[in-house]
Amino acid sequence: MKTNRTYAGIPEQFGKLETSKVVLIPVPYDGTSTWQKGADKGVDAFLEASENMELYDIETNTEVYKEGIHLTDFVTENSSPESMVEAVHSVTKKYINKNKFVTILGGEHSISIGTIRAFNECYSNLTVLHIDAHADLRKEYEGSTCNHACAVYEANQNTNLVQVGIRSMDISETRVMNRDKVFFAHEMATNEYWMDDVIDQLTSNVFITFDLDAFDPSIMPSTGTPEPGGLFWYETLDFLKKVFSQKNVVGFDLVELCPNSNDKSPDFLAAKLYYKMLSYKFFLNEDEEYVDEENDDTSPFSKLSKFKNNEED
Repeated sequence: MKTNRTYAGIPEQFGKLETSKVVLIPVPYDGTSTWQKGADKGVDAFLEASENMELYDIETNTEVYKEGIHLTDFVTENSSPESMVEAVHSVTKKYINKNKFVTILGGEHSISIGTIRAFNECYSNLTVLHIDAHADLRKEYEGSTCNHACAVYEANQNTNLVQVGIRSMDISETRVMNRDKVFFAHEMATNEYWMDDVIDQLTSNVFITFDLDAFDPSIMPSTGTPEPGGLFWYETLDFLKKVFSQKNVVGFDLVELCPNSNDKSPDFLAAKLYYKMLSYKFFLNEDEEYVDEENDDTSPFSKLSKFKNNEED
């Protein structure tokens, strides 16, 4: 589907493919969801929220949209889960080969089978960092290997899969799961070093697949299968900063926004998370590493840190 809009309503000069560093591929697919339907409407809800979001990021003191963010045509192939996965794979790989920082917006989590396949073909020694409430490790579900419940089965076979926030799964998935690289939510709750432990499991090149139901439903109820006991906003940002600063994040996808017309705040959370991740990618890469804002006055983070310290005083 052709689109004549720009991401977040940014000026056209920052949305041109030729000059943009970032590409955003929308995939409004919801063909295999098994409970609440509506993830196909998540793309439009995300884009609408993005158009009402401030584009200056206080924390990093940056306007990352000026790096250029190109919104591609929508991937609307839905004749079968398998054909959708192949379409996503093809489009994703095309933009990776154009040397863009490729991001993908779902839609349900089955789209990640195609995105991960493309990144794994283009980057060596790839880690897939899977942030989710669900293990998604079934080889096949409801007659298809391209079901949302199978989202990272292939990644588990072909990449270094590291799973974070898991709190719901079928017993059959324990037989294929690499327990040493799975961080269950109940264990994270009592391990103050879980973020560092995750980092230790990552290779240098990292692709992030982020299912929004990884968040606690108190802040992100708008998903197909919300699960209690999830992540909260600032701990998630702290974790992502560590990943972006210490590893080469080569791309990411964001999936499973199932919007509710009576509550727009989850749409805004998804929009803000996407923009934060881009801000961390380009700000932290520019500075090469995440500096300690309490001890380094040259960092834009130090301005916010000083503000907080003054408030406490």
